[in-house]
Amino acid sequence: MTETELPFHAPRRLRAFVRAREVSIVMLAVVVGAVGGLGVVAMGSAVDLLHAAFFGLSLGQRLSAVQAIAPWQAGVPAVGGLLLGLSFLMQRKWRPGSPVDPIEANALRGGQMSVRDSLIVAGQTVLSSGVGASVGLEAGYTQLGSGAASWIGRMFHLRRSDLRQLVGCGAAAAIAGAFGSPLGGAFYAFELIIGAYTAVTLAPVGIAALTGYAVVLMLSPVSLGLPGGEVGTVAARDFPMAAGLGVTAAMFGILLMRGVATWERLMTALPLPAMLRPALGGILVGGLALITPRVLSSGHGALHVGAMLELPLGGLALVLLLKSTASIISLGSGFRGGLFFASLLLGALGGRVFAETVNAVWPALHLDPDVYTILGLGALTATVIGAPMAVAFIVLENTGDFWLTATVFISVIVANLLTRELFGYSFATWRFHLRGETIRSAADIGWIRDLTVGRMMRPDVKRVDKDTPVGEFQTLYPLGSATRVVATDRNNIYAGIMIVADAYGALDPKVQTIEPLLRNADAALTLGMNIQEAARLFEKAEAEALAVVDAQRRVVGLLTEAYVLRRYADELDRRRREILGETQA
Repeated sequence: MTETELPFHAPRRLRAFVRAREVSIVMLAVVVGAVGGLGVVAMGSAVDLLHAAFFGLSLGQRLSAVQAIAPWQAGVPAVGGLLLGLSFLMQRKWRPGSPVDPIEANALRGGQMSVRDSLIVAGQTVLSSGVGASVGLEAGYTQLGSGAASWIGRMFHLRRSDLRQLVGCGAAAAIAGAFGSPLGGAFYAFELIIGAYTAVTLAPVGIAALTGYAVVLMLSPVSLGLPGGEVGTVAARDFPMAAGLGVTAAMFGILLMRGVATWERLMTALPLPAMLRPALGGILVGGLALITPRVLSSGHGALHVGAMLELPLGGLALVLLLKSTASIISLGSGFRGGLFFASLLLGALGGRVFAETVNAVWPALHLDPDVYTILGLGALTATVIGAPMAVAFIVLENTGDFWLTATVFISVIVANLLTRELFGYSFATWRFHLRGETIRSAADIGWIRDLTVGRMMRPDVKRVDKDTPVGEFQTLYPLGSATRVVATDRNNIYAGIMIVADAYGALDPKVQTIEPLLRNADAALTLGMNIQEAARLFEKAEAEALAVVDAQRRVVGLLTEAYVLRRYADELDRRRREILGETQA
């Protein structure tokens, strides 16, 4: 949705007041936090209603915590997949293109998101989780919270930097409410949505996260089911073992993310209409649910450690394998959702399996399985989500165990570092990569794409025909009258750049026209090149100025390297000042 599509704008005086005062952004953050919290409650309630309708659960009962489902209920994901496919078909006819998520919005669009698209994505996420697909609701939570924040910010005509902050506030509120973790929600926004932590963003993001958490706490408290207080005893031996678990989690997480992409390619290769792919995925997920319902939906119920720890090692490994497979199939088949909730469950299962396996091989270590359940939860989630601080704070706020959190930091840091080194993406940015985007974080690079050669060039170009005799050129352009002239043929097709001084230094009597003296005939800028691409071409061509041509190589302007570098430096300094809060009102 563009700014002109907004149903109304805030009054001019109110807009000026908000834009002029930093405290006004904090006030808007409170509103955004409340909206984000309400979105979490509404979506969670809607999924509960669908689970009650399709699976006969009581309200509040977790689907992934039930012991068994009826055979006919295994077909619910397939029917839901068919409905989802129909919604995709209608969406493509109504609004072509992919909806913009908060990370992409902040990286490329200055925080601008469509609230209608966000509502559609939230609805599709509710449907996906409601019919039992193995996806998490967190993608819908953040989409709805950030979409509403963008809408509110554009009503007040906020500056680009302030709008990006507000989008982060919407995501912070959603995650804080969903996971019962204000600090975790705030750092989720800093690490993934805003792309940086500064003193300027602390107040609005922190207030939004606390507000979202408070709203959910009052209306529909949530719990990850992690034990409160001291989970287990952390000993010195656990520090190197936590690092080893971090390495294992990183490898598993990379396989999980690549597995989603591989399954998506397989589904695309099938001679099957795109709208039927979720239904096929639903059939497979339903089949896995007949083995264990723990694969269904987000896995939030199965994450309750008390119910999970009683399983034997073989049972834990089976659930780990089946839940991983169900998540890969669900996301690769097109169901809406994320891997956040699933990675928490898979990490907890993996950490437990890790500890039990090590104890079986090396009994003298006496690893505490309860501790490694939490360590695995943190390490795998950090690998998949790419937000190590957010994950650590979620663990701390849900357990209250500081010593355990310190050990979680080790596994999280190792897992995150290894993932960045070997893979380079989180799950969200990996999906962008598969779509052809180059962004790896929410750092604002949209201005680079907006600053194109077409916007920077000078259209008033001095021109000359490439067949002009040297003497005639000297008459047209005496020394001092110009530095360079663009040469073209008779059809205005670019032929090169003529440096005026070269015409006066041509001593070879065989040179009759200026054509042999032309430079950079094979190097020209195009209108759509961004400032980085232009700078690279200047360096490659070793030129101080280059012509700008259209698709037919007709000359439309001229651009100098000095101007490009100056604009680039100015824009970088401007973004730096925005991050530090030095932008003047």
